Amino acid sequence: YTLEQLGFIRKHPQTRRYQLTPHVLRVGYRYLAANPLIDLANPFLSELTNATTETSCLTEVDGLEMVYVARFISTQFVPVHMPIGSRIPMYCTASGRAYLSALPEAEALALVRASDRVAHTRHTLIDEAAILQELAIGRQRGFCVNREEMFLGDMTLGAPVIGRNGRPVAAVHLVAPTNRWTPEEAERRLGPELVACARSLTNSVRALM
Repeated sequence: YTLEQLGFIRKHPQTRRYQLTPHVLRVGYRYLAANPLIDLANPFLSELTNATTETSCLTEVDGLEMVYVARFISTQFVPVHMPIGSRIPMYCTASGRAYLSALPEAEALALVRASDRVAHTRHTLIDEAAILQELAIGRQRGFCVNREEMFLGDMTLGAPVIGRNGRPVAAVHLVAPTNRWTPEEAERRLGPELVACARSLTNSVRALM
């Protein structure tokens, strides 16, 4: 009753079931509008998309998930639409693994173990040792990869954004559809551009936030 009176929900005229109203977006918009990281990241994401011609995104952590807070969409075909506010699990996504790879190993392990590791596709890594191996590779080269583990045809590369205290505050990732990229080509050609973007954003975050 309270939510209905405040305008956040309403009853469908036919089914009489409650549904959310556009008023709910005010809460999310206020967060996006007040988040200084998004303003800092937008020019870097735009430049990354221009340089690679692929969609770039910024995600922030919420529990065991990464939340999309900024996105620059490529003019080329993108197999999966992930609007602002979309959530993805840490353990099987490039941005989530990038975030985990920048944490102390014991902390990253605890988050992996706390995750409900579901096989979303036949490619999803759910074995703890296999995921930790991906994190180790990510630490070494500066970015992590998701090869069709959430959606078939969708490959992403993610790199962490580090704050002043040396801890990750977000992750930048690039979408590399498998109809345009092989894993080897994406890692060789897109990886360096992604890492450079994440490092530049890291420098800005440390200087201004």
